[in-house]
Amino acid sequence: MAKQNYATSSLVIGYALCSSLLAIINKYAVTKFNYPGLLTTLQYFTSAAGVWGLGKLGFLCHDSFNLETAKKFAPAAVVFYLAIFTNTNLLVHANVDTFIVFRSLTPLLVAIADTTFRKQPCPSKLTFLSLVVILGGAVGYVITDSAFSLTAYSWALAYLVTITTEMVYIKHIVTSLGLNTWGYVLYNNLLSLMISPIFWFLTGEHKSVFSAVESRGGESLFHLDAFVAVSLSCVFGLLISFFGFAARKAISATAFTVTGVVNKFLTVAINVTIWDKHASPFGLVSLLFTLAGGVLYQQSVSAKGNTAATQHERSSEQPKDDSDSADDEEKQKLVSSGERPSE
Repeated sequence: MAKQNYATSSLVIGYALCSSLLAIINKYAVTKFNYPGLLTTLQYFTSAAGVWGLGKLGFLCHDSFNLETAKKFAPAAVVFYLAIFTNTNLLVHANVDTFIVFRSLTPLLVAIADTTFRKQPCPSKLTFLSLVVILGGAVGYVITDSAFSLTAYSWALAYLVTITTEMVYIKHIVTSLGLNTWGYVLYNNLLSLMISPIFWFLTGEHKSVFSAVESRGGESLFHLDAFVAVSLSCVFGLLISFFGFAARKAISATAFTVTGVVNKFLTVAINVTIWDKHASPFGLVSLLFTLAGGVLYQQSVSAKGNTAATQHERSSEQPKDDSDSADDEEKQKLVSSGERPSE
């Protein structure tokens, strides 16, 4: 029993560290390595190769790659790539706090899209209140953002649109394919890796890379600071998948949600502590206000989900198997991520 508790604690701590540090590490990476397209390509390669390699060694089980499934999965991979691409470019032009604020706005847009396009019921009073709190915090942050720039907020809006699209629509494509969680990671990253060169050339980033290689023999690309930053970004992108899935299986859904909330506050605290790339004091208050709205939103959604689950158990003669429910929950969590596969 003691060993099991130790293992569970290790998984939760590992997930908390990876989740709270990932956005900061990515910001550090794009600061030292100003080639966001190439950076994401390296991240996709590391994650895909890591899952494939660990699968070969027997540490995890993933679905085999086949062309028919890849064709069906392609729309999800394109949207996933765009979400990560816009996320990385947002971090190039803005600080981590701006990213967190816009990431926290997604429940508001998802609620609007669900009600408007999917004909879902209107949000409950608690959910509506949480969305108002989120919006108020975000507006306060934007108004007081001294580092406001049209370029940064254009990337932020692009990221918001792509991640909302992923949450509302793409999850239906993914869950219908019957992939396990590591199969999802493999297909997502491998297909995104194939897509990367297209955007690399469309954005013209290849010219900057080739120019740097020709002028300095690659020194500006691969000096020690850049190498460490890129390596950390790639490794943490894979580690957060492992710790996220493992922790989700080891603890309850409520505990996992609480951990995710704490991680966001840890990200803000670490970001403020280690450098000056953060918002003003009033901006930080607005950011915390937005995160508080996120806590209320998660509580309202969890309460609604628990009520629906209770009604389903009472009315259904053959309830769904727990392992299937857990696997579906993992896929939903994975799809609703704006970062590397996790919250």
